[in-house]
Amino acid sequence: MINVHDVGGVAVLELDQDAVNALDLELVESITSTLAGLNEPVVLTGRGRAFSAGVDLRRIVDDGDEYIERFLHALGRAFHTVFSYPHPTVAAVNGHAIAGGFVLALACDYRLMSAGTIGLTELPVGVAFPRVALEIVRHALGPLATKTVLFGDTVGRDEALRLGMVDEVVAPHELLEHATAAAAKLARTPATLYARTKQDLHAPALSAVANEPEGALAVWTAPETKARLKEFLASLGRS
Repeated sequence: MINVHDVGGVAVLELDQDAVNALDLELVESITSTLAGLNEPVVLTGRGRAFSAGVDLRRIVDDGDEYIERFLHALGRAFHTVFSYPHPTVAAVNGHAIAGGFVLALACDYRLMSAGTIGLTELPVGVAFPRVALEIVRHALGPLATKTVLFGDTVGRDEALRLGMVDEVVAPHELLEHATAAAAKLARTPATLYARTKQDLHAPALSAVANEPEGALAVWTAPETKARLKEFLASLGRS
């Protein structure tokens, strides 16, 4: 699920879930529990050709409303945990980071990208953003957030850099080296000072999600949403 190894005092967390590191209940719970057990700078990356292609929509369609409710709560906790983690967090985007996968990258303090495409495709697919995801997007992308959310386009690494969606573009074989170096550089700031400053920077976003409404759950469990998802999956040749 998540492979963890140490590189010079930086914890590298590698998502290791199917071909595209799709987010399901077990993986997002593992993200939360893994970070809860760490006390050092973190690099978040993916195994294979994707950082994370987003939510495992097949399980949303197949596993019923109880699963959807548990998953959405766990997904929100995972996003919140990454975003509020007090130590430096760096996303090493090794491939596609789509929808919830891109939100995970945006929840990190710094983003490097070597391959693939990124974007927030929730609206074109027909699902709602949890409030915590929208606040992370707003915090990370600023004025670009509205266009990125409402159009749902995906872009390659060079365009992502030009737009400010990522902070660096590097060659694939240099990605982890550069990402761990960035995390180590951020960690030169005294830990308590870094945590306090990060908390202050994130305070508006975190305050906005303190009492998240249940509107997203109603959209995800609606019959018309499941019908759209079935059509979308069929268009990908996955049904």
